[in-house]
Amino acid sequence: MSEGMDAPASKTRSIFQYVPHPRIGQRKTEKPAKTADERGIGFNGKVGVFITTVVGTMWAAYIFTVLALISLPSVLKSKDLVLIVAWIAQTFLQLVLLPIIIVGQNVQARAADKRSEQTYSDAEAILHECLQLQAHLQAQDTILDDLVQRLHGASPQGA
Repeated sequence: MSEGMDAPASKTRSIFQYVPHPRIGQRKTEKPAKTADERGIGFNGKVGVFITTVVGTMWAAYIFTVLALISLPSVLKSKDLVLIVAWIAQTFLQLVLLPIIIVGQNVQARAADKRSEQTYSDAEAILHECLQLQAHLQAQDTILDDLVQRLHGASPQGA
């Protein structure tokens, strides 16, 4: 075998120099962001999250429905259309729909967190595939460099 065939990769020239993106190192220490993982929200944020968690349940919707229905008989006895419409709009709809909307938002947030995790996993898979492709191309570079060195070694001197 000729010298060119046994040349270590360090002696061959490289047509590509890989420079990893800084984000690759950061990703190793991070997981995808989730709604439940939010930090640094302070006292008011914690109170808000607690109230949202308590009010954002179907049990709260049921309790608010019962609470709203307590005043319904007296509103209906008044036969005042303005009071009846006000009770429906201001008491029932606002009081009962609030926790139901929060429940729906919580379901949507969980779905968004799941999509975020899937996107993160997809990005990891793509990165892995790209790194495999890069390794493949570097292996090809090594073979091509070896072939070029062989050709130069086999060419007539003085050319």
